[in-house]
Amino acid sequence: MGEPTRVLLDESRIPRNWYNLVPDLPSPPPPVLHPATLRPVGPDDLAPLFPAELIGQEVSGERFVPIPDEVLDVYRLWRPTPLIRARRLERRLGTPARIYYKYEGGSPSGSHKPNTAVPQAYYNAREGVRRLTTETGAGQWGSALAFACGQFGLACEIWMVRASYDQKPYRRTLMRVHGATLHASPSAVTTAGARILAEDPDCTGSLGIAISEAVEVAGLHDDTRYALGSVLNHVLMHQTVIGEEALEQLAVLGETPDVVIGCTGGGSNFAGLAFPFLREKLAGRMDPVLRAVEPAACPSLTRGTYAYDFGDTAGFTPLMKMHTLGHTFVPDPIHAGGLRYHGMSPLLSHAYELGLVEAVAVTQTDCFDAGVRFARAEGVLPAPEPAHAVAATIAEALRCAESGEEKVIVMSLCGHGHFDLAAYERHLAGRLEDFTLPQERIDTALAHLPPV
Repeated sequence: MGEPTRVLLDESRIPRNWYNLVPDLPSPPPPVLHPATLRPVGPDDLAPLFPAELIGQEVSGERFVPIPDEVLDVYRLWRPTPLIRARRLERRLGTPARIYYKYEGGSPSGSHKPNTAVPQAYYNAREGVRRLTTETGAGQWGSALAFACGQFGLACEIWMVRASYDQKPYRRTLMRVHGATLHASPSAVTTAGARILAEDPDCTGSLGIAISEAVEVAGLHDDTRYALGSVLNHVLMHQTVIGEEALEQLAVLGETPDVVIGCTGGGSNFAGLAFPFLREKLAGRMDPVLRAVEPAACPSLTRGTYAYDFGDTAGFTPLMKMHTLGHTFVPDPIHAGGLRYHGMSPLLSHAYELGLVEAVAVTQTDCFDAGVRFARAEGVLPAPEPAHAVAATIAEALRCAESGEEKVIVMSLCGHGHFDLAAYERHLAGRLEDFTLPQERIDTALAHLPPV
């Protein structure tokens, strides 16, 4: 029968703990600062937005944090997820590399996002919260949180970036199916949104703007909290179930990865796969290259500045030291809406500064070319976001074809592209464009960095 193509774990093998990278780093990440005092924020500063348990996880020094039984019970709807050998892609590329992908597209929302949406909804419900607000780009996070809120009896209000709101109507439908209230961002229902619309009625929006709107509404109501789908430490930690499962699945095959690849916008998908492998690397048990792939139109790691900045456009959030293009930066309306964020996770930015991970940027058309190539070989259509990881994986495999190296490549295919067929149709018709990002636009936004 030969070697297996898919490694499936029994649901008893769902990880019982999330992994926290911070205790294993050679130096701690810089603190989050209060914008008024420039002093490290404390629990009281975060309490209007997050429940106590998530605040504790955000600053935790524990290496492993137990996953509650109530969360595990929902995880069982789709976890563990499969690790799949891309044999047909290997043959078409003529590469000696062995390519594996961790497929998160079988979740209720079709992506990795429920891995953190479920615990966030659970902890908020346990503390008596009645409603969660959030932002969403392409809609994977919004649909995941809408699903999770439904599981725990919470109302959900979502601001969806206008560019994606217009591009992805069926993502909007899925959020409404799960009971969410939805707004195109910028919207007239918040002060932050109304101000931006007054300046630019045709604004295509950004995740930073949508965050401002969701945070504003959460701060006005005692029964409401805010939920974030990426960037923060606790979000990245929840996603490490991906990498923990992948480690066990590779062990079943007797494989050790040479390269681990994932797309990155705010950082949660890449960190979810890569951080458990980074733990093993820091312990000297393996030595993979960990490669984050971002869009050339929003390249916070490869072209941004490592500095303190706001997490949102209006300046409602604390100051985080991260790779940033500037909180006023509005990316071009690429179809990878989940990667259109001006900054990068502070924890991932710190690991990048320490030289523990590397980053590359890929154009939109290269990603869609790779997505089509992957679908024709493997039968799975990637969302535009993980198509970035697919493009980088194909590039690595082709280098192996030239060198003859038999590398083991592991990538995260964090979601399917079934809601992105309009974008693929544009690509197949030759109507999908690449956006060049002049340095002047970055410089203009960085000129608004807060003085720290």
